[in-house]
Amino acid sequence: MDKNAQKSAFIAIVGRPNVGKSSLLNRLLKAKIAIVSSKPQTTRTRITGVLTEDGVQLVFVDTPGMHKPKNSLGKYMVRSVSESVSGVDCCMLVVEAGREAGQTELQLIEKFRAMEMPAILAINKIDTIKEKDALMKQILDYSKLYDFEAVVPVSAEDGSGLDALKEELKKQSVEGGHFFDDDTLTDQPERVLASEMIREKILRLCDKEIPHGIAVVIEKMRSREDKDILDVEAVIYCERETHKRILIGKNGSMLKKISTYARQDMERFFGCRVYLQTWIKVREDWRNSVRLMRNFGYDEKDFSD
Repeated sequence: MDKNAQKSAFIAIVGRPNVGKSSLLNRLLKAKIAIVSSKPQTTRTRITGVLTEDGVQLVFVDTPGMHKPKNSLGKYMVRSVSESVSGVDCCMLVVEAGREAGQTELQLIEKFRAMEMPAILAINKIDTIKEKDALMKQILDYSKLYDFEAVVPVSAEDGSGLDALKEELKKQSVEGGHFFDDDTLTDQPERVLASEMIREKILRLCDKEIPHGIAVVIEKMRSREDKDILDVEAVIYCERETHKRILIGKNGSMLKKISTYARQDMERFFGCRVYLQTWIKVREDWRNSVRLMRNFGYDEKDFSD
């Protein structure tokens, strides 16, 4: 096929926290590149996933959930959503089945309108809706708010509607070649993927404010010569000594559990044995420190007001 005849589209996945944006991305790619948690604001950075099928390449930008920021990290997350929306061919607005449009959805729709942005509405979690009349009403209500390219009810949990959603997204592609090799799954560095796998386990295993006050930095990631083993050294940063004690757990039990589950994920993704070592350090109020956030890998240009 002529490379210029190949089609591609950049798709931003947007919506409020905890509606299943990352779960949908993982489902579409049939691989786990974005972490998933029942806690809101799981995604902190723009994660690019790439799906290439039948000559069409869809480049997905998974954004943090839109929310009212409480610190510098929160401002960074919200700003990254705005930047993502401004540089794509189409937006996929993900909403929760049975839930009316709120301020977040209305703000995003206004942004679509101002930019004359093509948008597809994905109504997720339809597996949780028993009354189909409620779903039909939701479709009608959203259709009055914006002229969506398509409205597709889906379930990231069981895969319902995913093929239909994928076909609608492909319709947004244009000729001009592919931006990534056809076997590319994500543009994220391996260190970022590894750190996110660790952070996901903390999100799932720990309660309350602790998960959102942690950052994970991969200090070392190196394959051993002549051996199918990947050595990974990671530092988990938290904001309080009490949080550190909880993360370590009695006799190190919590840290061992976090590390074991993360190592298993890494081995599945990287396809080799992983020797993972983790340490915990305290950095008070790091989410309001531009210097520390820069050191933890966040882009400093996104910190300014």
